[in-house]
Amino acid sequence: MLAASYVFYGYWDARFVGLIVASTVLNQAAAVWLGRLEGSGARRAVVSVAVGANLASLGFFKYAGFFTDSVESALEGLGLGADFPLLNIILPVGISFFTFQAISYVLDVYRGDAEPAKPLDFAVYLAFFPQLVAGPIVRANELIPQLNAPRSLRRTDFTRAVTLIAAGLFKKMVVATYLAEALVDDVFAFPDRFSPVEVLLGVYGYAVQIYADFSGYTDIAIGVALLLGIRLPDNFDQPYRATSIQDFWRRWHMSLSRWLRDYLYIPLGGSRRGERRRDINLFLTMLLGGLWHGAAWTFVLWGAFHGLGLVVERRLGLRLHPVVACVVTFHFICFGWILFRAESLGAAGDVLGRLFSAPTVESTHLTWVAAALIAAMLATHFWPRAVGERAIVAASRLPVLVAGVTFALWLVIVEQFGPEGVAPFIYFQF
Repeated sequence: MLAASYVFYGYWDARFVGLIVASTVLNQAAAVWLGRLEGSGARRAVVSVAVGANLASLGFFKYAGFFTDSVESALEGLGLGADFPLLNIILPVGISFFTFQAISYVLDVYRGDAEPAKPLDFAVYLAFFPQLVAGPIVRANELIPQLNAPRSLRRTDFTRAVTLIAAGLFKKMVVATYLAEALVDDVFAFPDRFSPVEVLLGVYGYAVQIYADFSGYTDIAIGVALLLGIRLPDNFDQPYRATSIQDFWRRWHMSLSRWLRDYLYIPLGGSRRGERRRDINLFLTMLLGGLWHGAAWTFVLWGAFHGLGLVVERRLGLRLHPVVACVVTFHFICFGWILFRAESLGAAGDVLGRLFSAPTVESTHLTWVAAALIAAMLATHFWPRAVGERAIVAASRLPVLVAGVTFALWLVIVEQFGPEGVAPFIYFQF
């Protein structure tokens, strides 16, 4: 499994296999050291060095160029010309995900929530190929015990795995790719060519696109892991039916939300030191969560936007009708997606300006297929979860031949209805 994971990661760029190997050696050595040391001061020193090294690696590859560009722009704005060397740094795919997993492992060992794993077990945990490049972010005590447990292909949940893979392929190859090509990409690139209604539908379309893209990858990852006898945690729970911002983050990218809560928000003090400190901790957690998503001011502002929203929501404590609360929350999330999707703050301003401007062009670009797809995907957020479970149970009762032919036909349908070529997953860039 470790060899397969390294081949999988190296297929993109073999040079970065060394990076994940180095991370494995560093963090395993730190965990073993922590398991042997008894003095609190020495243990704090080891965990500080390990976490600092992880953050330094992440910072260099992901934020060095952003930092130098920001400083250069600031100096130019002050009339102090600066010409820093051009940093042409390639961002390793999935570095944010496996770095966060490495940090959680070392911190769990430090806190006594986990024991140092065997070197091979930890290496597989950090590089496990189904979820290596885009999550879900897994804790060591969620995955490593499964590696040591007896597994048999005869006892794998094959039907659930294949169903998840089929659903994920449809979300990515048909829904996400079609909406990007038919509507979203052009709306965000040339908002002035569209009417305000079309821009609004483009924003809705991106909300659906990023959900279909990211949850589609997660479905495939969980399904592939199931075929290997490994259960990964869920990462999405119908996020657009949320009735508050806090509820949204309990449903969207749940593994990241748990990580930020357990390794950032609670260590900062959580809500234990009064409302003012709680608000600061919430804001800082979301601000850093935004920066984790990408090295751009749009992501920083997106995180700050959600942080401020959570603070205001906690302070006001409004209790709206569930339907009204759902509509308000959805549009808050969509407003944030404009910042998330835009190439720059200026581009985000252009989209917002066009959204709230008077119509100067006719609505001629929107197709009924795109509108119907957006509506249908949003409607799935309100289906009872039991519907999906019943479908899986029904599929499990099909004869093997019928199930195989059905899955093959589904793959043909996905291939036929999906646009030509498939864009990279959105979260691969993080």
